[in-house]
Amino acid sequence: MAKTIRSEGHQALCEALIAARKAAGLTQSELANRLRCHQSFVARVESGERRIDVIELIVLARALSVHSSILLEAAENATRATHRI
Repeated sequence: MAKTIRSEGHQALCEALIAARKAAGLTQSELANRLRCHQSFVARVESGERRIDVIELIVLARALSVHSSILLEAAENATRATHRI
């Protein structure tokens, strides 16, 4: 089974989340406040230590005021067609 955490697609998603947060002018702590979670959660997601599911992606996108498809596209473009589950 191929690993998805730390894969090219996962790294691209993390980078897209960081870029969206910075474009929104938010710190990790400010984003965490919007999400009603700890800053450490945001740090773990952005660093790639924690994988997020689809619903979490939607919630994150809303908190960042971007459409989830923008974030998903970054992951999709970086995921090789040959990547296996």
